[in-house]
Amino acid sequence: MMRIFVCIAVAMLSVASAEELPTFREYVKKFGKNFRGDEYTRRERIYKNNLVEIQQHNKLYDQGKVSYKMGVNKFTATDAKEMKTRFGFNKKMAQHTSKLGKKLEEDGFNMLPVDQLPKKVDWREEGIVTAVKDQGHCGSCWAFSTTAVLESHVAKDSGLLFDLSPQQIASCAPNPEQCGGTGGCEGATYDVSFGYAASITNQDAGTGLYQEFQYAYNSYYGQDYTCQTVDEPVAGITGYTTLATNNYTELMNAVAQSGPVAVVVDASKWGAYDGGIFDGCEGDEHPDINHGVVIVGYGSCRIHGDYWIIRNSWSPEWGEKGYIRLRRSNNDDENCGMDITPQDGTACAGDDTPQRVCGSCGVLFNSVIPNGAYAYATDEDGRKP
Repeated sequence: MMRIFVCIAVAMLSVASAEELPTFREYVKKFGKNFRGDEYTRRERIYKNNLVEIQQHNKLYDQGKVSYKMGVNKFTATDAKEMKTRFGFNKKMAQHTSKLGKKLEEDGFNMLPVDQLPKKVDWREEGIVTAVKDQGHCGSCWAFSTTAVLESHVAKDSGLLFDLSPQQIASCAPNPEQCGGTGGCEGATYDVSFGYAASITNQDAGTGLYQEFQYAYNSYYGQDYTCQTVDEPVAGITGYTTLATNNYTELMNAVAQSGPVAVVVDASKWGAYDGGIFDGCEGDEHPDINHGVVIVGYGSCRIHGDYWIIRNSWSPEWGEKGYIRLRRSNNDDENCGMDITPQDGTACAGDDTPQRVCGSCGVLFNSVIPNGAYAYATDEDGRKP
């Protein structure tokens, strides 16, 4: 009953605020934009065009014909080309798993039928999820989603919740095969990021993952930085597990039993999302996998059905305090399309082969969880896990 009430309350709140949208002048002031001259005129035109789409969509929402609301946010004066900098999977070879990665069936996982799993899971309620961050104008979503998952699994296994450094992953993870891009703000894949996290973890050498205050995020405005040497790591992992591609049962089990899961999606239509259960990707024949995010749970709403709870890296001002509820269905394995631009997602340099992706916005395509997460402790003998 409580879950139903929460869904209804969110919907009522969104409808109440749907009519009042700011003018462009109000928007510029609210979001601290510094547009001048021709730039001001261009941004105003983009804003007004997007405002029309938002207003038309929200009329349908008010009428109960769609399950999510659109709204004005810091992206409303941004065009589709610019939004691509907010993603971070600019791919070119099919997915591969490094020697540090393995499949879920190799992990001794107790796979249960979906109907035997909890009806609702939200790892935020367990105190193992940090505050939502903002990747800015850098295509570093792959680093942000990786660190978010690492934070949660380290906390789950050790009881210590760290704010780990996305900049360390973005600047230091090698990507010689150019998988998902060239690294840094140009994108990469989870094999690159989780493989790096596992490969550097060495208690004897005193290497591992650092906190954000130790290794600050400087790439907000899109600039790449070389890898730096930092002392006193706080956490590490021994490896990672890649779930079966396009497998709903595996993903549900991983979220329910293991913890938050790193996934990739087509977020091309997410920019104006403001609340509710997003189903704006439904019916797309050619989803474009381009963004890394984190599933922190799932649930159901009596009115609009089942959903994933997904953490994004576009700041807490976006969506539902930085989160989006994405349509979920027991037949997501069959809700598929062909990504005909694999260079924009998880492929490596030289591979243009179209990829079959399933689930709402392709959410089932590529999912990863870490293995052997731990925190370093400090005693008279030094730092050790």
